Amino acid sequence: MKKDARAGIYGAWRCGTRSPRPSRALRTGRRTALALAALALMVAPPGVAAQDPGGATVLTLEGAVRTALRQNQDLRVARLGLDEAREQVSEAWSNVYPSIDFSANYTRNVSPAVSFLPAIIFNPDASPDDLIQIRFGADNLWNSAVTVEQPLFRPSVFVGVGAAGRFRNLQEEAVRGQSQSVVTQVRLTYYQLLLAQEQRRLTENSVRRVRESLDETRKLNEAGMAADYDVLRLEVELANLLPNVRRADNAVRQARRQLALQLDLKDQDSVRVTGTLASMDLDHPGANTPENREILAFHGFRGRGLEAVGDALKAAAQLRSDLRQFELTEDLRKTQMRLEQVSYLPSVTIFGDYTVTAQENGSPSFFGETSQQRATSKRVGLRVSLPIFQGLRRDARVDQKRAALRQAQVQTRLARERAQVEVKGLVEQADEALARARGQKLAVDQARRGFEIASAQYREGLGSQLELTDAEVALRQSEFNYAQAVYDYLVARARLDAATGEVPLVDVDVRAADGT
Repeated sequence: MKKDARAGIYGAWRCGTRSPRPSRALRTGRRTALALAALALMVAPPGVAAQDPGGATVLTLEGAVRTALRQNQDLRVARLGLDEAREQVSEAWSNVYPSIDFSANYTRNVSPAVSFLPAIIFNPDASPDDLIQIRFGADNLWNSAVTVEQPLFRPSVFVGVGAAGRFRNLQEEAVRGQSQSVVTQVRLTYYQLLLAQEQRRLTENSVRRVRESLDETRKLNEAGMAADYDVLRLEVELANLLPNVRRADNAVRQARRQLALQLDLKDQDSVRVTGTLASMDLDHPGANTPENREILAFHGFRGRGLEAVGDALKAAAQLRSDLRQFELTEDLRKTQMRLEQVSYLPSVTIFGDYTVTAQENGSPSFFGETSQQRATSKRVGLRVSLPIFQGLRRDARVDQKRAALRQAQVQTRLARERAQVEVKGLVEQADEALARARGQKLAVDQARRGFEIASAQYREGLGSQLELTDAEVALRQSEFNYAQAVYDYLVARARLDAATGEVPLVDVDVRAADGT
């Protein structure tokens, strides 16, 4: 009876019909669940697609990237470095403005100092050897001064401002480069999680198919229509597959934790992602599910195929972050060398000060009680300073900066050459992965058809258990090969975006993507 029922279901499946229509209550429950899921999508915060009933955080690719751009700790460190560079610019500009200093002090002469002078100064009749004690200063002394200094010509100050500005520009580009790196790493980890989930799904499907074949083979063995070796062979195959399920589960968990770490999410094991590699159609984006369409549309560089190499090289030369950082570093080294060279030039500064002094005997009274106890002075002046010789220190520092400049120039040239090689390789990898995915898609259809035929023949006693096992292994391998090809294509595209300097959400608005 059970065998006839299975045969009937199998025949209906072969004819393209579906299982019996769900009950009305079940259909109503499904519609309610879909409505609740849609509501969760609308109220979910940015970066979170929804919360499943188990409390898991479900992330789309774009949502994951946006979360990383807000919360990634490496990017936060880069932004703090930019804040420091901006403050260094402010510090450099402070040397251009006048400096104003105020100082004040009070001294109490507990035992005032005395000097010895010849007594003849005050008494002509005194002996030339006689001395008299003279006390200088009162019991209380006050002094306050306001000093103003304004540089008129100080080349190192203005060149230093330029150097600080160039360093700030370098840090701004470093933040952009770190943002690109974070986006790329999140994309790669997201794809890795999809691949791990695909590996687990395919392994579980293989386990299910082998279990079904094992159950049928045991029944056939009991009826005398299958050998004991056939049962044993399937039991061995099942035993070999079960550890792979555990291994696939561990790979999924590790990818989830890595993605949560990049997004700075506390509950790492609850992260879930949307999209399926096995059902992704690379040639017809519109034929995909909304989740897969969102993944395929999430890219920056629009070129596709080997004919896009020229455009990719041109974009990399203009937009690639590491190349721009090398160029900005080279510019900074030039400014630093000029900063050392201008140390040979003179500097001109005007200055002025206003001083108030007071002295008083007895109990202290702030700056004296009368104008007779106070005095003021005012000075203005011009100071010119010309360094003449400093022990060859300046020559050595100029040579050091010149060597650093040459080093930066060599690094820039080498980085351009490496970028060209990388871009060409990534375009070729993406094109090869796309072609491989097209071939593997046909192989999956053929392997699935072969497994159906082998299963039917085995049930009818026309095929061997070995043929069925080989067909199942071929189907499993072809399905994973297709998922691997799609994964390789997505990874190559993500790296190509970074290599060309056109990274989504950093340089390109993905909402304008056409999905191709």
